Amino acid sequence: MPVGIRQLDTGAPDFEARFQRLLFEAEQTDATIAQKVTEILAAVRERGDAAVIELTRQLDHFAVDAMCALELTPRDFATAFEAITATQRDALLFAAERIRSFHQRQLQASGQSWSFRDESDTVLGQKVLPLDRVGLYVPGGKASYPSSLLMNAIPAHVAGVREIVMAAPTPHGERNDLLLAAAHIAGVTRAFTVGGAQAIAALAYGTETVPKVDKITGPGNAYVANAKKQVFGAVGIDMIAGPSEILVLADGSAPPEWVAMDLFSQAEHDEQARSLLLCPDGDYIARVLREIDRLLPEMPRQAVIRAALEGRGALIRTRSMQEACEISNRIAPEHLAISCHDPRPWEPLLRHAGAIFQGIYTSETLGDYCAGPNHVLPTAGTARFSSPLGVYDFQKRSNLIEVSQAGARALGVVAAELARGEGLTAHARAAEMRMT
Repeated sequence: MPVGIRQLDTGAPDFEARFQRLLFEAEQTDATIAQKVTEILAAVRERGDAAVIELTRQLDHFAVDAMCALELTPRDFATAFEAITATQRDALLFAAERIRSFHQRQLQASGQSWSFRDESDTVLGQKVLPLDRVGLYVPGGKASYPSSLLMNAIPAHVAGVREIVMAAPTPHGERNDLLLAAAHIAGVTRAFTVGGAQAIAALAYGTETVPKVDKITGPGNAYVANAKKQVFGAVGIDMIAGPSEILVLADGSAPPEWVAMDLFSQAEHDEQARSLLLCPDGDYIARVLREIDRLLPEMPRQAVIRAALEGRGALIRTRSMQEACEISNRIAPEHLAISCHDPRPWEPLLRHAGAIFQGIYTSETLGDYCAGPNHVLPTAGTARFSSPLGVYDFQKRSNLIEVSQAGARALGVVAAELARGEGLTAHARAAEMRMT
């Protein structure tokens, strides 16, 4: 059966209306999910471990009687590391080294404390410190994601975080050795086989067993995303990540089967994933569509891919590559692939994207696993103001101010004047007392 993916044309009179509907679908929220998440957060906050155990039985179908059955240990990680194949170990180690190398460069570039002394002998600067304890959420419902663990834990480790607490669901109690081996490599401190909104609540509020963290990072389903949104303020969060997205900008120079598979690569995550193609060549779009129909029956997750493509995908014909870049900026996708032999003319025109994959040989898959840059990226248009996960997400900064006696006199005059202008007399007096 042909895939019923929607097709749009920027030259059509109804394009803008159809395009707005496409964007609006990505912004819709489910009030039922929000209400259910509120109930889960309240239960964990009020009843701690007991609620976590009850919800794990109910939602993960994992019958346990005590939290000790849900906690993983470094010995579990090491055992899993030895149990996986040598090829898997080598792949994890290779990916981890590239991820670590990339994020260490972030630390060198912007992660150091700094200060300077001005002409009045006043010292100004910033003290950069790692967070004390972070919680990493690793999805585990429809698939297991050791790559996501590496992308979260390694930057935290590079930043110097002392305690890295992982939460990962294990439906029916089935552990994934590749995930635990990744935890062994990445330096996870503690880990719990708890998922969903209850895991976010446990990390945010703490229970008798699960320690309260300072920040929660990592992607998840709609319940996880909504839970992170609701606990923000009690803890920090990296971002509210929605379903996976890919937008392919194509000029017709790449084999159409490559582009079709790139669209599949995000669609296979779940039915809510979004795969978009922007291209000025109508004949090429038709060739991509034929490849979609030809390749889909080969995919083990073809039902998920079809649902995503038909429900949230689109093939959009533009009048030029310049217009394609303009529309891409309006969408601000998570993954943006420039599927051209020469991507250099177009990259400067692209302002909003979580990650930009340049050239026909740069598949998004490489970014997901082992290129090095982080694959935890802003979704749902938030790339307009958000950035990929990085070392900076696991650090905090304190401003440093050390004023000399001469500086107190020079700065005090200005500060006192402004303070009195705001009607804050104690502020002004505190500055003036040090001016003598």
